Amino acid sequence: MRSSVRGFVHTTGPSRVIFGAGTVERVRAEAERLGATRVLLLSGGSPALRKDTARLREALGDLVAAEFDGAAAHTPVEVTERALELLRERRADCLVAIGGGSTTGLSKALAVRTDLPQLVVPTTYAGSEVTSVLGETENGRKTTRSAPAILPETVVYDVDLTLGLPLPMSVTSGVNALAHAVEALYSPDATPVTDAMALEAVAAVARALSALHDDPADPAARAELLRAAWLAGTCLGAVGMGLHHKLCHTLGGAFGLPHAETHTVVLPHAMAYNAPAAPEAMERIARALGVPDAPTGVFDLITRAGGPTALRDLGLAEADLDRAAELATAQPYPNPRELTRAGLAGLLRDAWQGRRPQPAAGSAPDLRPLTDEVVASFGNCADPRLRRLLTDLVRTLHAYTVRNDLTPAEWQRAIAFLTETGHITTDTRQEFILLSDTLGVSSVVDALANSRTPDTTSSAILGPFYVAGPPAAASGSDIAGGLPGTPLWADIRVTDRRGAPVADAVVDVWQSNEDGFYDVQLPDLDGPVLRARFTTDADGRLTFWSILPSAYPIPDDGPVGRMLAAVGRHPYRAPHVHFLITAPGHQPLITQLFVRGGAYLDGAPGQRDTVFGVKDDLVTDFVPHTGPTPDGRPVDGEWRLLAFTFRIASLPESG
Repeated sequence: MRSSVRGFVHTTGPSRVIFGAGTVERVRAEAERLGATRVLLLSGGSPALRKDTARLREALGDLVAAEFDGAAAHTPVEVTERALELLRERRADCLVAIGGGSTTGLSKALAVRTDLPQLVVPTTYAGSEVTSVLGETENGRKTTRSAPAILPETVVYDVDLTLGLPLPMSVTSGVNALAHAVEALYSPDATPVTDAMALEAVAAVARALSALHDDPADPAARAELLRAAWLAGTCLGAVGMGLHHKLCHTLGGAFGLPHAETHTVVLPHAMAYNAPAAPEAMERIARALGVPDAPTGVFDLITRAGGPTALRDLGLAEADLDRAAELATAQPYPNPRELTRAGLAGLLRDAWQGRRPQPAAGSAPDLRPLTDEVVASFGNCADPRLRRLLTDLVRTLHAYTVRNDLTPAEWQRAIAFLTETGHITTDTRQEFILLSDTLGVSSVVDALANSRTPDTTSSAILGPFYVAGPPAAASGSDIAGGLPGTPLWADIRVTDRRGAPVADAVVDVWQSNEDGFYDVQLPDLDGPVLRARFTTDADGRLTFWSILPSAYPIPDDGPVGRMLAAVGRHPYRAPHVHFLITAPGHQPLITQLFVRGGAYLDGAPGQRDTVFGVKDDLVTDFVPHTGPTPDGRPVDGEWRLLAFTFRIASLPESG
């Protein structure tokens, strides 16, 4: 048992994160919070960044003591030395960096040399701003190190600064963030916390990149991608990275390849290499992406988004592949799969040529184009609600089919089950409602539609035995029709939420007999029994005689009954009486009252009410009595009293 327990150590960094739109205006206050009086403003100096840098400069005001706009990719040491000279000359006491990973890297390099506080304003989705990792390049070699002083003290995420980021850069930067999340899932340092953040980041990156492909200026997609980058970067800072990051550092430091573009090309191939040794992580990534195979799913995401897929297009010469494989295997580092020079050479050649990784053996084909085609077929639907419902239904059914690798035999059994359900359904037997009830769908629909007014009586499912237009009955009537059972006197009131009586409310009542059958199940009965329609008086009150309800099985001689038997579930309902209440100016209430102490109210899952219809406030006392009855009716032996007040909600337009 002990070996099955997953042990871990999780450390949370002390960074302060400000996230939102327009948050660049808060940078001065955040810098002063760090004690800044003389800020060194760092940037990359690109034309696209100048406008944002100007906004930041204006926000900082007279705190800016100097600027350095020469940040470069892979953080060359010689660039850091030039910036360090300026920092000392101007006696800066705080670093404020704006831009992508290059500017953040420069800020970290300066901080680790000076121990100055850092405030980073990202304009891309690099994620390195929330890590204590620094990668520097010197003499054509990139090395990484980690130290507490490297971690920026404050990060200010401003979605507005990302709105103008060109789509190609957004894609490569977003996939760079995706890489952090992917490698975190199979890192030996992974924890439940990093797992949760990584999976959310994977799903969010996929959603956001797809949305940005359709509308690059979509602020919601930009916000989601920036949030995902933060989550993924946090993972990167908490766990060690493996093959993917090592390869990208090698290619960037030794061969000068662009950082984010290299991450984008290499990621699906590094995943394919590690997939045999990390099947669980790949399965979780695939589920988060909604694809059958994780490496090919990432490759296809990149392709659809318009990202680069081949190292040769980034400037790597074919002659450099063997050298890159040699450098990447020169020093050991944690990775799920053993690293061999031949294996990495094959990986790099596939990445150089831009080949789509081969799906894992036995994985399902990519059926998303088929799903998309079916969804597109609803495009001419004039009813937007219907189009949405059908679209979601198709995507859910297709995903269920793929996720469970449904076989033709299983599909045919499902079709036969539904066909038989239809055949057995009649005017007096609704097998489809039984199916919905026993799967809990009826209770979900009920909760969504009728349980949003906590100061009213809870609703419950309609059930399969309601018959519209039951016979009208006067208050005080006996609806049992002479059937045997313990007599029950019901004294019912209907009020609004404030407790005021609701007069002229129409109340339909129906229940089973002592043996658990409704009248519609008993063809020998002459007319409806245990079923009636009452109208409340001026005090919102009605009374009637009936019999004490008992637990009973739902009809189990059909496909639903066989389904319950197959999964080891009983067919019984807890004892109850149904009520349907309608009144002018009020919302209808469909509900049930359950006999306190009755069977199937409690117990383990699968042992309680088989249609999941019981709610705590609907369990009430059916009080035992002997002797005189409220209306003077003679009763030999025990009778029960049900006294209950239903509170119903007014329609919105009625106040």
